[in-house]
Amino acid sequence: MSSERQNPSGTAAPPPVRDREDIDPRGKKRDRSWPAIPEPLPFPVIDNHCHLDFADGDEQLTVNDHVARAAAVGVDAQITIGSDLEAVRWTASLLASEECPPSLRGGIAVHPNEAALHARGRDRQGRELVGLDEAIAEVSELLRGPGMVVVGETGLDWFRTSRDDEQARAAQIESFRAHIALAKELDLPLQIHDRDAHRDVLEVLEADGAPERTVFHCFSGDAEFARACVDRGWYLSFAGTVTFNSAGYLRAALAEVGLGRVMVETDAPFLTPVPYRGRPNSSYLIPHTMATIAEVTGVDLEQACRSIRTTTQDVYRWPLEVAA
Repeated sequence: MSSERQNPSGTAAPPPVRDREDIDPRGKKRDRSWPAIPEPLPFPVIDNHCHLDFADGDEQLTVNDHVARAAAVGVDAQITIGSDLEAVRWTASLLASEECPPSLRGGIAVHPNEAALHARGRDRQGRELVGLDEAIAEVSELLRGPGMVVVGETGLDWFRTSRDDEQARAAQIESFRAHIALAKELDLPLQIHDRDAHRDVLEVLEADGAPERTVFHCFSGDAEFARACVDRGWYLSFAGTVTFNSAGYLRAALAEVGLGRVMVETDAPFLTPVPYRGRPNSSYLIPHTMATIAEVTGVDLEQACRSIRTTTQDVYRWPLEVAA
């Protein structure tokens, strides 16, 4: 697999390509100050899903800023995800740059909502897009570059794209199936985006055969669905949503399956954990999420960190010399 940190291009690390509010205009009224740095974790963990291509906050942080803040609290490695073609190219450029932090890895895919747009040939602003087949072909090519450790995020989303839109539904399913095939071809894990689509995601995975290492990014199901996933050998990644007061069903899901197939993420700059919900998010805030994970599973924080660290390294075949 292409996880070796090699930088043949000699290029500099690219700056973020967009602001969080470009896709979430409601955020213009929120508190954009960065939350306080929490107490360090007793054992380091890996943030297995963030989006460093987004800028956020009243102080614009660089990739190195995010990495340094995270390392200071025991989050000593990250996987940055590119989920539209601009972010896909940005991620590949970052991983190939001489300035890319050695602890950083990446993953790329055509997000399910983006798949629907590529099928229509226009983005949300009416600008022309390449066809879905061409977009997936570019993802396939760039996945073979340095630092790529996962195919994702891909899957189905019936929240932002209506399941009743026949063209959009067909495009999302087609894209999902293509990414499943890519993960198998390249022997990489698959990160799944599943929003209001549990039944259909399960149907596609069972019909096509899930990759050996299948991860539900930002797991959003209940205890029954969590059990169904874990019983099939899949993995669940919990984000800051598990700390939300309204997310008792997520805590019930976590309690149902325990730590054996669980990982942690931020989905930064989104889904900032309590007590900072709504403010900018970054990997350095994972200690808040880890505290909830430890509490819900009934283990001490160090034990929870050790379990999640081991699982994450196993799933992504993380080089021991980087994740120490």
